[in-house]
Amino acid sequence: MFRLKVILSSIFLAANSVFASEAFATGLITDFEKEFRREMQENKIPGAAYAIIKNGRVVAVKVHGTRANDADLPVTSHTVFRLASVSKTFAADLAAILSSENKLDLEAPVTRFVPGLKFKTPGHAEKVKLRHLLSHSAGITPNAYDNMLEDGWDLEKIVPRFNQIAPMCAPGSCYGYQNILYSLIEPAIEQSVGETYPSLVENKLLKPLKMETASLGLEAFLSTGNRAEPHVFTRRDGWMRVLVDRNYYRVAPAAGVNASIEDLAKWVVAQMGYNQDVLPENVLNMVREKRVDTSRELRRRGWRGKLTDADYGFGWRIYAVDGQDVVLHSGGVRGFRAFVSYSKDLDTGFAIVMNAQTRAIDRLSSYFWVTALDETKDTSGR
Repeated sequence: MFRLKVILSSIFLAANSVFASEAFATGLITDFEKEFRREMQENKIPGAAYAIIKNGRVVAVKVHGTRANDADLPVTSHTVFRLASVSKTFAADLAAILSSENKLDLEAPVTRFVPGLKFKTPGHAEKVKLRHLLSHSAGITPNAYDNMLEDGWDLEKIVPRFNQIAPMCAPGSCYGYQNILYSLIEPAIEQSVGETYPSLVENKLLKPLKMETASLGLEAFLSTGNRAEPHVFTRRDGWMRVLVDRNYYRVAPAAGVNASIEDLAKWVVAQMGYNQDVLPENVLNMVREKRVDTSRELRRRGWRGKLTDADYGFGWRIYAVDGQDVVLHSGGVRGFRAFVSYSKDLDTGFAIVMNAQTRAIDRLSSYFWVTALDETKDTSGR
């Protein structure tokens, strides 16, 4: 009799858990869809798409608007957007996989692979290790020489100029977000493994995860028929379609990946631990380990007043929202915005892309996670 009661109790608890999970997902989808539509209408965003994941399943994929505001080209779930700095999550996951396979030494100095890298302080470059690149903790002023990248300079001309930069701190001691330095993980990976970075991303990540619309690089993006076009806002004309900015494709690990919302949802599912054959738990733990404090993010627009802590791992941010860790990354290049995120504790994920250079994505992303936490409290009765 006691055993029967235990079994019945377990069934009851499991059923309650399923009902609570379904109620959570339904409430969250409904609330977020209303806010999403409001933001789209008020800001007249050309095109966007989002996905919500719960318990390893994609429970909602919604699209909005047009791929180009001067043509009849509706956004679909397979429309490809630029992911910009969300690309850093791919580079970090790849590096962690190769490290777990003993093919890449993250303790190796960057100068082993890029001997021309120097800083104003003698000896500093030799102390910067690959793990410092992935965690933006090389000790260098944020976004160093991004302006030259945006002006069309080749990396071969930019890297030697780092010898004019005086470090802010010792490697590993402070945070300074980078694009050019981050991209130096590419030659390190290629020299260590003997394969090209694009082929490794394709064969280690995109193909195994069946991310069929995802790609790396400018040519792949431009050759995609169902792609979103970039838009910027002007006071006179509103949202205007502009040419694709080519410059950040030069730093592929930092900003080179393209994908649809369908494939970005698959990416989030894998980060949540549901594709262990591709991204095993030891790899996921490696990239989401808190490695450097990023407290300045507490004041980030859209998140201000909602965060209690902020850190960076390898290619991923970790925000504490109402005491719950959310692993995430955003991205933005001219005319595009992207955001990916998940909570291991809530077993929930969220991704959103836009073909507009807008802060609406920050408001929607923070709204999603604050709402998700509120829904959790409501369904759990707390």
